[in-house]
Amino acid sequence: MGPDPHLKWIVSGMVLTQLLACYLVKDLSWKWIFFWAYAFGGCINHSMALAIHDISHNVAFGNKQTKWNRWFAVFANLPIGLPYSASFKKYHIDHHRYLGGDTLDVDIPTDFEGWFFCTPFRKLIWVILQPFFYGLRPLYVNPKTVTQMEIFNALIQFSIDFIIYYLWGLKPVIYLIAGSLLCMGLHPIAGHFIAEHYTFLKGYETYSYYGPLNWITFNAGYHMEHHDFPSIPGCKLPMVKKIAAEYYDNLPQHQSWVRVLWDFIFDDTIGPYSRIKRICKLAPENQ
Repeated sequence: MGPDPHLKWIVSGMVLTQLLACYLVKDLSWKWIFFWAYAFGGCINHSMALAIHDISHNVAFGNKQTKWNRWFAVFANLPIGLPYSASFKKYHIDHHRYLGGDTLDVDIPTDFEGWFFCTPFRKLIWVILQPFFYGLRPLYVNPKTVTQMEIFNALIQFSIDFIIYYLWGLKPVIYLIAGSLLCMGLHPIAGHFIAEHYTFLKGYETYSYYGPLNWITFNAGYHMEHHDFPSIPGCKLPMVKKIAAEYYDNLPQHQSWVRVLWDFIFDDTIGPYSRIKRICKLAPENQ
């Protein structure tokens, strides 16, 4: 456990890469804006969202520097185009503390989602619209008071968006936001949303994936290991699996996030209802 000394440099390089990309795409036609948003920029932005996930566990600067972690997450948020980091932190702690908790873990789809998106075509639409459900569901399921950090996150994010628009026009801003939305939907990296906790096998609630997409997602696929030890940075989760191989090697695991998306859409036994939901007793500070 402890901070990842390389994370801040990797994230800074990704932010600078996207700022350079904003300059490079400013004169492209719209079809190429969306192509590069999906094929390149969105991959970086989704990776950045997973970096923000790691930062929310204080692994950028350590548990004794929580404010540094919060502000660095706001910096990492910049290429995503929409304010995200502060709200994510606020809800993600509940995902770990109350995994599957009714009205507490906002990763759980609503009853409407489970009822309506039940055919292959509708599940395809649900996957495409996943960033909207992921972003808006908390406001319906478990609304919380807006924090000061969320206000700062939004003000800084929209200020940077305006500066990019002022310097290079609308296309770079669309490139950033479209990349974020497209790559959280029907995209190979987005398979991790479904792979992590949907019950593909009865009795198993959390799954890991050990394939090559971990290289660009801060080892987000090592999800069982992460839930067992959330304070261990992603870069060290393969070490956890190696040390405790007898606990992880024989558990069900996904071989492909693309296959996860395919099975979710076309397997009639899997859908938004394929999550374990439980009633959780609130921890004292949340009562």
